Amino acid sequence: MADFRKLFPVFAVAALIISASAVNAQSNPAFSCTSNAGVPPLVRAEGLAELVGDLVLNCNGGVSTVAGGTVPQVNVQIFLNTNVTSRLVSDPFSEALLMIDEPNAAQQNPCTIAVCPLVGTGTGVNYLNGPNQNVFQGRQSGPNTLVWLGVPIEAPGTTGTRIIRITNVRANANQLGTSSTLIPTQIVMYVSATGTTSVPINNPQQTVAFIQPGMVVSRVNTSGKVLLQCVNENRNLSTDSSRALQNSATSVLRFREGFASSFKRRNASLGTSADVSPTPSNQNSPGSIYNTETGFYNSGFPSTNGLNAAGLADHGTRLMARFNNVPAGVSLYVSVDSVVTTDSNDNVISFFNGNSISLANGPVVRLVSTDANGAGSFSAATITSSSTGAIAPVSLSNGSGVAVWEVMNADPLAQETVKVAVILAYAANTSASLPGLGTPTVNLNFAPISTVSTASSSAPLPRFADTSTSNNLVPINSCTTNILFPFLTNQLGFDSGVAISNTSTDPFGTSPQAGSCKLNYYGGTTGGGAAPAAQTSQVVATGQQLLFTLSSGGNLGLAATPGFQGYMIAQCGFQYAHGFAFISDVGAQKISEAYLALTMDSPTSSRTGFTSESLGH
Repeated sequence: MADFRKLFPVFAVAALIISASAVNAQSNPAFSCTSNAGVPPLVRAEGLAELVGDLVLNCNGGVSTVAGGTVPQVNVQIFLNTNVTSRLVSDPFSEALLMIDEPNAAQQNPCTIAVCPLVGTGTGVNYLNGPNQNVFQGRQSGPNTLVWLGVPIEAPGTTGTRIIRITNVRANANQLGTSSTLIPTQIVMYVSATGTTSVPINNPQQTVAFIQPGMVVSRVNTSGKVLLQCVNENRNLSTDSSRALQNSATSVLRFREGFASSFKRRNASLGTSADVSPTPSNQNSPGSIYNTETGFYNSGFPSTNGLNAAGLADHGTRLMARFNNVPAGVSLYVSVDSVVTTDSNDNVISFFNGNSISLANGPVVRLVSTDANGAGSFSAATITSSSTGAIAPVSLSNGSGVAVWEVMNADPLAQETVKVAVILAYAANTSASLPGLGTPTVNLNFAPISTVSTASSSAPLPRFADTSTSNNLVPINSCTTNILFPFLTNQLGFDSGVAISNTSTDPFGTSPQAGSCKLNYYGGTTGGGAAPAAQTSQVVATGQQLLFTLSSGGNLGLAATPGFQGYMIAQCGFQYAHGFAFISDVGAQKISEAYLALTMDSPTSSRTGFTSESLGH
């Protein structure tokens, strides 16, 4: 009994310890995390590698690891409802990063080995102190999934909240497309955590982006302009690219944002000249929104596994014009910068003739030299003429070429439009059938265009699917004059004579032209016969005349059309054709009447689609 009495105080102390432990266990809730997507951005439906919003896990509870103990390790994995296209900076290592406890730039300490174990301090506060790693690099583990292996995650206990941020995840928005309903298509991220400890996650499914069209091609404006083969267009430029622009721009191309912030510069760094791409600055503040093509980026990270390049885009948003069907003999130029002012019809009033990257003149773009898809590092295209506006030639091969402008600055709070000018130039040479006839076309798109729809170590960032459609530019038509002879007859003892003069030889410097005339007859012949079939003359040389009568025919291969009565339309393959007709009794013995034919290509109302010099009567 005495021994038992001696042990009683020991039992009492033990009971107190057990009781305290029970109370402590009851006061510490189980370790769990709740996920949320910070600010789901709008992303471009054309994009193949769009930055989605960060996923953030806020973790609470649990029992912290004892001092000196190994912090439990967890595999964190995310899945998207589309392909993950974050760059493989060192395959399979991705630019996508996981950060713990929002480390500022000075506290960021990346893990550069396969697994970075962490030793507990007993307090649950150990990520931002000393040599502990708090930045981890994801690995591509499937087309739509990334995994972070062996991440030490310490339960914060009662000391606060553990914050886990996943950033630099890029997604193939084009794969999902845009919604046909009022509810936008969403990019959804799913997150799981498994390992040596249980990590329950509340709300593991989060919307991290909404998909919208990134570009609206408002129009390719030509103001109804038509070019003619026989009339010079910016002749100086066609022979010497350094000469000044003579005529106004031929067309204006409009690239309009589908939503504000669709156009982005490469990086937060902003230089003073649009001719130079500034050295990228760090974007290393977790959770900050930069509105650039670059995501979270810290150039101070080691180069191990490409960490120092994680998040960095290759260039800013690029806008591409792909030209096709440009006729032979035509040179093509574009404005180097965005156009400053246009009239209500989008005719160019003035070019932006500087390289300041202030937003005072709207979004700032710069013409750059690229490959055929619009890819390549920044290289400002050489300005060849700047006296009336900074322009540069488009290299053409078999009538096709590309022009690409890179966004150097844009306002993320405004839905902006970039206007660029297109100039056609040629020297008229109708004797050689130059320039060729036809209508050039243009396709407008984001650039670079790519077919790489999955994660890649070499495909450009950003990159886009080709969603463009073809638009007509200004047509180059043959030089023609259409002439109406309202009445001609070779019946009842009367005959008609016709003269058509090619007046392209003149004292005004007009380019000499030559071409044949097609004569079209409408009416009938004696006895109710049908009108004669159309016939075409030989070439009417500049300064010469086509002369004939209905009864006998005439020069340049024209046959007689005896017995015809009605009207005739002559289609001549040169400008400035003028017609004269007379009607008389045969031999012009007793009566004769004459008139000037009507040119049908009125400057104000033309049923032919062409424009002549006057009504001509």
